Amino acid sequence: MHLVLRLWFSLLNAAVVLGVFSGTVTAQINDVKNLAADLELEIRRAMVEGNIPSATVALVSADKVIWTGSYGESNLWSRTPATTNTVYLIGSTFKTMSTVALLQQMEKGKFKLDDRVSDYLTEFKIQNEDPKNPIRFRHLLTHTSGLDGDFGAVPVWSNNAPRALKEYLRTSLKVTKPPMTEVHYSNPAFTLIGYLVEKFSGVPYNQYIQENIFKPLEMTSTAFDPTPDMDERLSVPYIVDEKSRRQVPAVRIKAAVYPAGIVYGTILDQSNWLIANLNGGVFKGKRIISEATLDQMFTRQYKQFKPGIEGIWGNETAGFGLTWWAQERDGDRYFAHSGSLSGYTAFLLGNRDRKLGFAILTNGNRAHPHLFKLADRAIDLMKKYSVAAPVSQTISGGNK
Repeated sequence: MHLVLRLWFSLLNAAVVLGVFSGTVTAQINDVKNLAADLELEIRRAMVEGNIPSATVALVSADKVIWTGSYGESNLWSRTPATTNTVYLIGSTFKTMSTVALLQQMEKGKFKLDDRVSDYLTEFKIQNEDPKNPIRFRHLLTHTSGLDGDFGAVPVWSNNAPRALKEYLRTSLKVTKPPMTEVHYSNPAFTLIGYLVEKFSGVPYNQYIQENIFKPLEMTSTAFDPTPDMDERLSVPYIVDEKSRRQVPAVRIKAAVYPAGIVYGTILDQSNWLIANLNGGVFKGKRIISEATLDQMFTRQYKQFKPGIEGIWGNETAGFGLTWWAQERDGDRYFAHSGSLSGYTAFLLGNRDRKLGFAILTNGNRAHPHLFKLADRAIDLMKKYSVAAPVSQTISGGNK
């Protein structure tokens, strides 16, 4: 069957799971069923226009997941339907987690945002750094450090990775432009952030993330290296062949060094991350970061730089907070981040004022523009179907 027809067939038979919510929130959804019906049309359109084989989606209101949907096939060859337990690469959405890990150390007094990073480096130096114009922690977290280079992706079966953080940084950490010259997306900056987390905490980076981010947020299906259980649910990455215009599997990759974003997870785990960020750094009563620090992450740091974030997302108010993208739209404050590697695209969007969130994971390649538009539409629909008064309801659904 032609891929597009198969995709539409899968969409029409998407498994939709509807959740439960209650309590007083800034914006309370009062009609999840019609909200889902309207949103599904937008999801189907985005998947066809973006050549996306499968997607899992979640909507968050306050501290609850109110709706999830799964669409298409995570493996086109075996015709495996996507589910909310399907594992995808979450890409650079993980950078926001690395930032929280670093800022947890700031809250313990290990450094200040405007300290010089080089003052804390003893095992190597930042090459080409001008001592009169040094890189500061705030520069690392806003992609204004001038550090350039790649994080190093290799085939997943390669024996050459991952490398030790300090080994990679000793040879690869180089300034190519003075700090604050421009916004230049920097994966090496986040490798350095991972090293600093390790140095300040005295705990190996991967272990620190597991104990201080994944575990308290109950992200049991998020990992640097998929567990055997996760591997069984792993989606296949796809790209579109330029000649045939058909979906073909991409080479599965892993990170040469971890912190930049080659991390695997599920939409339910991504939802937990959204919940913590929408609720002042708290998840199920567990605080992972202070509300004041989180507010800095959501606040645009340098207004002199043109917003131009990831193509179409953003307007004149948009810019980098501390790793999160920050934007104002229709009087509301938003935060967002995407993730993309060969054969995968992910996106997270949160409305701070109404505590509404949207998360999507896909095995579509470079699908950013379609996910950005879909996310904005999802939040608009959530606002449309929301009321200020508390409402309590339970909705469940199955295969459609």
